[in-house]
Amino acid sequence: MNELEKVENYDATHLNSNATQINSPTHDVDIEKGQFSGSHGASGSTTPQVAHSATGQNEKENDFDSASSSSQTEDDIGFAPISTHQTQPPHQPRPMSRQSHNTTFSHISRSRSNNGFGVDDLEDEAEKEEEGADAEAAAARSGAGETIKDEEEKRFEVGWEGGDADPLNPRSMPTWRKWIIIAVLSIGSFAVTHASAIYTATYTQMNAEFHCSRIVATLGLSFFVLGIAMGPFWSPLAEFYGRRPIYICSFAGFLIWLIPSAVAKNIQTMIIARFFQGLAGSAFLSVSGGTVGDLFSREKFQLPMAIFALSPFIGPATGPLVGGLINTFTTWRWTYYFLIIWAGVLLVCVMVLVPETYHPVLLKRKAVNLRKTTGDNRYHAPIERTTKSVASTLGNSLMRPFQLLLLEPMCLILDVYSAVLLGVLYLFFGAFPLVFRTNHGFNLWQVGLTFMGLGVSMVLAGCITPVWTRVRNGLAEKRFKKTGIMKGEPEDQLPPVIVGAPLITGGLFMFGFSTYPWVHWIVPIIGSSIFGLGMSFAFTGIFTFLVDAYPRYAASALATNALVRCSFAAAFPLFGIQMYEKLGFQWATALLAFLTLAMLPFPYLFFVFGKRIRARSKFATRS
Repeated sequence: MNELEKVENYDATHLNSNATQINSPTHDVDIEKGQFSGSHGASGSTTPQVAHSATGQNEKENDFDSASSSSQTEDDIGFAPISTHQTQPPHQPRPMSRQSHNTTFSHISRSRSNNGFGVDDLEDEAEKEEEGADAEAAAARSGAGETIKDEEEKRFEVGWEGGDADPLNPRSMPTWRKWIIIAVLSIGSFAVTHASAIYTATYTQMNAEFHCSRIVATLGLSFFVLGIAMGPFWSPLAEFYGRRPIYICSFAGFLIWLIPSAVAKNIQTMIIARFFQGLAGSAFLSVSGGTVGDLFSREKFQLPMAIFALSPFIGPATGPLVGGLINTFTTWRWTYYFLIIWAGVLLVCVMVLVPETYHPVLLKRKAVNLRKTTGDNRYHAPIERTTKSVASTLGNSLMRPFQLLLLEPMCLILDVYSAVLLGVLYLFFGAFPLVFRTNHGFNLWQVGLTFMGLGVSMVLAGCITPVWTRVRNGLAEKRFKKTGIMKGEPEDQLPPVIVGAPLITGGLFMFGFSTYPWVHWIVPIIGSSIFGLGMSFAFTGIFTFLVDAYPRYAASALATNALVRCSFAAAFPLFGIQMYEKLGFQWATALLAFLTLAMLPFPYLFFVFGKRIRARSKFATRS
């Protein structure tokens, strides 16, 4: 028998085998006799290969599959490769590809956040390109057996019936219940950041009791903020256990670590306890923002997200006032008794009022229930097909932020800018008492009132959020008139930063050069409020730009920003008082203003040239 006859006989046998598969879904196909094997890229797509033993024709097909697989990025969300040396029974569906079920995937996409910015439902051009590559690879498949497996995979993959209208979908909850959840989580985020600043009002009494210097006591503030900096690295745990366990464990840990501060006998105990308070509270901060995306679609979540995003920034502005009132009329330990009571009530509210909202975990529960009630083990949720481990996921969450910081100039510069701003805010916790006590004779609670200028400006910034939405829509419409394509760009998120940058610098100069005893105390407060307004604009624009410019790595981009930002916020208070005493109130503040002046052009430069920079980026989306 010549070679041609061998090939024809093989093809006839193979077609008969496929026909048998169609009629009998439980039939196993032997790999050595021509089974289709899966070569999975990182995105979860499958590229079939046919093992022809009699000819060398399939070498080209294998080369094509190898190139298709290697074109996928390992960083994308996906599944582990399936071995080609084992037989896979048809009743165990292979992992879902994006192309086969992208409708469900858009509702259950992984989300993480920091300080209230979720990463749900984000789709970028790079992912769409990869989906196109998946579609081409799928079109290259041959054999009816593979098609049967795909159909079975789709049929038994659990999703939302009717999309957001599914009764088990958190987005189908009554509006009043959604807002109760948002209120509890917003107050919780506010409480954590409030606890960071309320500590500054205890210095006078606590230092006298512990016989420590002001700089040593300031370490309690710095270590708390360092603990918050670790928060984004906890958020991957939500992928495996859901959001509710993180909320409960986080706030329970926050409550427990408040107790050592309330009964501390030395400054060492206080500093250590403060670090773990920040660490425990940070997990709550980094995960809870994603709940907004769980509850509201992208068309409706602007208002709840604006309210939630505002809460962690108002906390530091109100801390000195509440702490000042407590420490003026009672002992410093009541500062922590107050926080313990507050945290206890919030923990009960979280346990009673906040259900699990993370879509992949809820779909997993739905699949488990279907398997139990029907007895059919083929029902599965997408999260059950992942082979990622907790250790590997945490490892990636630790590594990638540093890659973005070192390799992405836009990410680095915007992170440093936002870090300087938060550092200045925390430096004010030492500078305000120094300025207003020295120049105007304010007492402790009156000094706390001076921070209200910052608080009011942050609320005002939240109210102006719809204006920036209209600006972004206007830029998209202008682009549509030129190109005929209605599409936004990440740079459309930068106008708030462009407007906020001169307000930041101008507000600091106004505050600095109005810190004379003969200038009315309201003038530096107005200057600080202008700074706060610009800072809020800048944070809003920077966070949303990072999410839009790095959609596939949005969680890592926000984690990088949080790490750099909180590191500066921890360091600035340690030298703030010495700087103000050595340089004087005016020039110490002017030095901070000049730092922001040096950073002022970058938001505009990124607005103009950002698209070109992204075109050369390894991580950013390409328009």
